[in-house]
Amino acid sequence: MSQLRATKSGLVVSAVICMFIFLYLRNPTPAESEEEPAHPEVVQCGFYPDELCSALFEGKGAAPQIAKFCKSPHKSEIHAHLHTPGNCSRISRGLHFITRPLSAEEGDFSLAYIITIHKELAMFVQLLRAIYVPQNVYCIHVGEKAPKKYKTAVQTLVNCFENVFISSKREKVAYAGFTRLQADINCMKDLVHSKFQWNYVINLCGQDFPIKTNREIIHYIRSKWSDKNITPGVIHPLHIKSKTSQSHLEFVPKGNIYAPPNNRIKENPPHNLTIYFGSAYYVLTRKFVEFILTDIRAKDMLQWSKDIRSPEQHYWVTLNRLKDAPGATPNAGWEGNIRAIKWKSEEGNVHDGCKGRYVQDICVYGPGDLPWLIQSPSLFANKFELSTDSLVVTCLERRHRLQVLRQAEVPIEPHWHFQQQSHFNMRLNR
Repeated sequence: MSQLRATKSGLVVSAVICMFIFLYLRNPTPAESEEEPAHPEVVQCGFYPDELCSALFEGKGAAPQIAKFCKSPHKSEIHAHLHTPGNCSRISRGLHFITRPLSAEEGDFSLAYIITIHKELAMFVQLLRAIYVPQNVYCIHVGEKAPKKYKTAVQTLVNCFENVFISSKREKVAYAGFTRLQADINCMKDLVHSKFQWNYVINLCGQDFPIKTNREIIHYIRSKWSDKNITPGVIHPLHIKSKTSQSHLEFVPKGNIYAPPNNRIKENPPHNLTIYFGSAYYVLTRKFVEFILTDIRAKDMLQWSKDIRSPEQHYWVTLNRLKDAPGATPNAGWEGNIRAIKWKSEEGNVHDGCKGRYVQDICVYGPGDLPWLIQSPSLFANKFELSTDSLVVTCLERRHRLQVLRQAEVPIEPHWHFQQQSHFNMRLNR
């Protein structure tokens, strides 16, 4: 009896704290907005803390500070579905996957996705369900270094969708190494031989998240890049010439993966190719992918790329500048709003600084970055870490799903909505 009384007392205290947070967000005084919250305890702010997310998107008052003390139970919800025996219908509905094309336009224009992952299962599920529609096709490359339980959980999810599959060949992906490029090539081979038809392929990693809907992505491709590839980049700058002028070897010492140079002078590119430097991310036509897999220049370029640093930053953009390549853009530069990234070197110029933290000179977003993200014209953003701040992805995902359902031209299925009831209220009502 005393234990029950103590539990109820704890719930009441949590309720008071959450009420304080939302009232504080609605009416912050100038003095209060500069200070840390009075209650440093980590509290449950609900599965989808609408008021807190709205305040973060608006950059309101003390929202970024208060967000530090709220955690999202999203992760446990996802793990429960993937680690508990159950049928695929339960998984699909329980995880709120879209199960029908949302418009005739989208149904007639299919995209293929290549997603390279090795950690953060919950982040992968949130990414997949944000971009998932049944008319698209998804190749998932799970790195060989991923834990066995992780691979099993991903396989459980993939088995529930005919148009989602794991790459037939897996790589031990090394940062800045050739295996990162090879992973994409492996998936491309699977995609062109699959029974699914698709118009364009887009590559993602496990730390990406969409900031545009499927319909908006299609509109962008059709209006700006009809039958063209998007590979932002320029002729190889002199200040990074060592990336391709020296040979690099991949090492995997005790799980720490890196690719240092061995100071051997690299041979000239095959076929007198002019090497470009650009984004590792792309949007490519199906015909260009078929060209990549069959053209002798593309094959020789792939072989030449095996011992250069970060070959994915050179391979796609170099081949897309060939005038006779399908969908080529030989005169393009950095055009193409594929990824919103806050680079440390661009702070104060392109963006207002990282509100999270920099990792390898790239911002891992914090709650204070949300206003900048939703104003970006880019299709996707990088990078996110649930282990650092799950609330950032929770808020973006919530906003993204609302936009998706507003744009739908078909009746909305109830399970497409994310649940509104807070985690706290669910506990009270049991």
